[in-house]
Amino acid sequence: MASNSMSSYGSGSWTVKQNKAFERALATYDQDTPDRWYNVARAVGGTTPDEAKRQYDLLVRKKCLLRLCNKPDNKRMRNMKLQ
Repeated sequence: MASNSMSSYGSGSWTVKQNKAFERALATYDQDTPDRWYNVARAVGGTTPDEAKRQYDLLVRKKCLLRLCNKPDNKRMRNMKLQ
């Protein structure tokens, strides 16, 4: 795979196909699976274990922000744009 396409994975801009594969891999390889991120990266294809872990961490942060934004008493958070 060309190095320029690899950099897009690390930036968090994964394709729909990669995201679907990522979701399936997370369901298959839970947090107790040895070499979880290696297996997830292999299932997604074209990414490294570190990039798979970063993608997971990014999604967890976004999910936490969404929960905060949806609290009725948190008007300021609802107006924040997720990055």
